[in-house]
Amino acid sequence: MALRYWEEGDVSDKIELRIGPAVDTLYSLLNEGAYCTCDLAFIDADKVNYSSYYESCIELLCPAGLILIDNVLWNARPARSDETDKGTVAIRTLNARLHTDERIDVSFLSIGDGLTINTQTLNRST
Repeated sequence: MALRYWEEGDVSDKIELRIGPAVDTLYSLLNEGAYCTCDLAFIDADKVNYSSYYESCIELLCPAGLILIDNVLWNARPARSDETDKGTVAIRTLNARLHTDERIDVSFLSIGDGLTINTQTLNRST
């Protein structure tokens, strides 16, 4: 279905479809030398791997690029210390990490289940 819409939108030549586990795909891109080649990354997948996705996306991102991370509120579970399932702990850990990550500026939208917008602030050449 996606291919049909890409063709209708005349963008199919700009999209490379890769099917497989996202962690493996991101590592493959980095191994292929795709550092600083993306302007935007959108993370909305299995919550347990959010930190791995984030670190890979930071490497793939161009200076001043954006990372959008969905579900950072996760039905308020990360704010409740009694919530200890792996997904909730992963989101809680990532949220804390984003708060102290000096490589980015963080904005947060409290729409739906929460969306964090990270802008990379460091220039890799320095």
